[in-house]
Order: sequence, then structure tokens, then C-alpha cells
Amino acid sequence: MAELNETIHQPVRLRIMAALVTLDPGQELEFTYLRDLLEVTDGNLGAHLRKLEEAGYIAVNKTFVERKPRTYVSATPLGRKVFREHVAALESILKNK
Repeated sequence: MAELNETIHQPVRLRIMAALVTLDPGQELEFTYLRDLLEVTDGNLGAHLRKLEEAGYIAVNKTFVERKPRTYVSATPLGRKVFREHVAALESILKNK
């Protein structure tokens, strides 16, 4: 049986990755958009993003737009790969293989 990825399996991180892998490679979501989409606090989202970034599953791009700091997040190729593997493991469990 395929193994679940413990880093991604946490519900908020799973939802973060699901949102990011739906984008084309190289596309990003803004931190505030992701926060509002997931209905979590800034601190909660930041902690989960750090965990995913440390694992190499996401890239965080901090920049300024009209002198205001903005944070953008995207899935890395590794993040996309481990997400697909995690989904395959979940499907395997559901199919009882």
C-alpha cells in the first residue's frame, strides 16, 4: 500500500497543496487570498507555509507592490510530485487495496 505523506496529510496543509497544485507551474497565489480561501488566521497560515517550505514543497516569494509587502506562494515540482503520491495513497485506501 502507498504511504501517506505526514507533512501534507495535516488538513490545512492538504488544502494549501490542493489549492496550489491546481495552478499551472510557476503560477502563485497571494498570501491573503489563500488565507481567505482557507478561512485561517495569518499566524496559522504562516506556520503551515513554513512547514511546507522547509520540506521543499512550496516556494514563498516576498515582494513589494506599490510600497506594500506582498507574499506569494507556489507549489514546487517536488511539492506537486509528493501531492500526487499522497492523493494516490488516499485513493488506494479508499479502494481498499
